Amino acid sequence: MQIGMIGLGRMGAAMVRRLLRGGHECAVFDVQSDNVNPLVKLGARGASSLQELITLLEPPRSIWMMVPAAVVEDQVQKLTGLLQADDCLIDGGNSYYRDDIRRAKALSANGVDYLDVGTSGGVWGEERGYCLMIGGKEEAYKRLEPVFKTLAPGIEAAPRTQGRIGDPTPEEQGYLYCGPTGAGHFVKMVHNGIEYGIMAAYAEGFNILYKADVGKEQYAADAETAPLRDSANYRYTFNLAAISELWRRGSVIPSWLLDLLVRALWTNPELREFSGRVSDSGEGRWTLAAAIDEGVPVPVLSAAVYERFFSRGEAAFADKIVSAMRFQFGGHVEKSEK
Repeated sequence: MQIGMIGLGRMGAAMVRRLLRGGHECAVFDVQSDNVNPLVKLGARGASSLQELITLLEPPRSIWMMVPAAVVEDQVQKLTGLLQADDCLIDGGNSYYRDDIRRAKALSANGVDYLDVGTSGGVWGEERGYCLMIGGKEEAYKRLEPVFKTLAPGIEAAPRTQGRIGDPTPEEQGYLYCGPTGAGHFVKMVHNGIEYGIMAAYAEGFNILYKADVGKEQYAADAETAPLRDSANYRYTFNLAAISELWRRGSVIPSWLLDLLVRALWTNPELREFSGRVSDSGEGRWTLAAAIDEGVPVPVLSAAVYERFFSRGEAAFADKIVSAMRFQFGGHVEKSEK
């Protein structure tokens, strides 16, 4: 079927290539015109503006936005006057689900459908497929189902759950209609909150392994440093790349995230090209807000979000406050880094 794609970055362009291989007709637009031409060479129809993109599609049109959450509002505003009744606008980025509810209501006044599609798969999705979490009008979902099926990984992506029989369900193929407007991005929001927690757990565990040779280091005795007891118990130098590879096989903590960590540690065991400054694009914060509204305790997910703030130096002034108080009450002087 026909689909228009707005946003041809790392994921948007890869999704178009997967759709083209699946036999769909794609019209594409990006504010960076250089992103359009490579897809035109593969068979997509290129547009130089949103207006032109609309003309390349036959009604009822289906247009997929794959742009950053901060850009979605502007795109929706520009498209509102261009779309017609029965057209469908799809947001496949990481928008806040409450914004979906507001946008869908505004678009429905003109008879335009809106689907929010949480999309997971990253830069590997073109090869592996994308896990799609879909919210909005069920009729619009059913009309676009051939597109979702092409983008999704398919039944082969994982062994079938014991006890499931018959034809594979959508969720077994990697896509799912989750409910009314906002449901898709709500599920994706929680998905990313869990992702924060899993990554933080791996990071903390590997840091313990990384520092397991602390007993080999020499420290000058002073009043400001708690001494290491039994330094002989901490003289291990572990091969983190080998351990991460080992844990992929037969352990109870394998995952695709661990697979990716193995790749990183194998090529650069010290991870020297990274500063450790970890960004957050909003989903973790929104997950915490939902948990507070629901009265659900999420200590692991909240700690993972706050760790990202720490990584960016957001606690620097708070740390100065603690140092200042220690100096005031006890004359404690900050130690320089070793």
